[in-house]
Amino acid sequence: MKYYIASLIFILTMSLSYSQTSPQDKLGTWYTYFGDHRVSNKLSISVGGQVWCYEPVTNFNLLLVKTGIDYHINNKLKVELGYGFLDIDKSIDGIKDKHIFENRISEQIYFKHRLVNLPIDHRLRIEHRIFNPRTENSTKHRLRYRLGTKVNLNKTFFIRINNETLAHIQKDFFSENRLYGALGINLSKSSNLQLGYMHRYINDLNLHRLQVSVFIKTDHRKKKV
Repeated sequence: MKYYIASLIFILTMSLSYSQTSPQDKLGTWYTYFGDHRVSNKLSISVGGQVWCYEPVTNFNLLLVKTGIDYHINNKLKVELGYGFLDIDKSIDGIKDKHIFENRISEQIYFKHRLVNLPIDHRLRIEHRIFNPRTENSTKHRLRYRLGTKVNLNKTFFIRINNETLAHIQKDFFSENRLYGALGINLSKSSNLQLGYMHRYINDLNLHRLQVSVFIKTDHRKKKV
């Protein structure tokens, strides 16, 4: 257990040193909440939000709130129709008080299985992004694929690793890549906290982001008597 904690501290320390050579010269943060609420054998409702900052607790970058309806085909496969609203601050690019607002509709497939004894999950998502103020390119479509795994260390701690590639459908196919690793802490049977690091490659920039994430699952199905 001490080895895993030491490894995480090493990764975070390295990210601090790398951030000093990034184009923004800052170590940013992403704060995330995600909830998955099962309402029947076939349906669940997901809700979530994110706040991105260019610095640990200051210099606002992005606010995302989202929700979705999931249909469970079986225990390993589900599909989702989702909606999200984003407030994106572009002032760091030299545009004073420039906020872009985005309405996002998405379709998603989520599949999980085991490879030998390793749990594997796949997420494929298509996003339709509508921006305001309206411009010539105010509607964009994006494809996202995430491959991940979760390794339990004991009943309390686990390691979460995933990599996600994002691509525009219209042009400039490759958009960005997000590599994520975290130490997870099970707070209860239905909730966990993840403390992690993400390397984000976008527009030829190597960005380094710490992540603090809370995940909650609830089950509102009626218990059989």
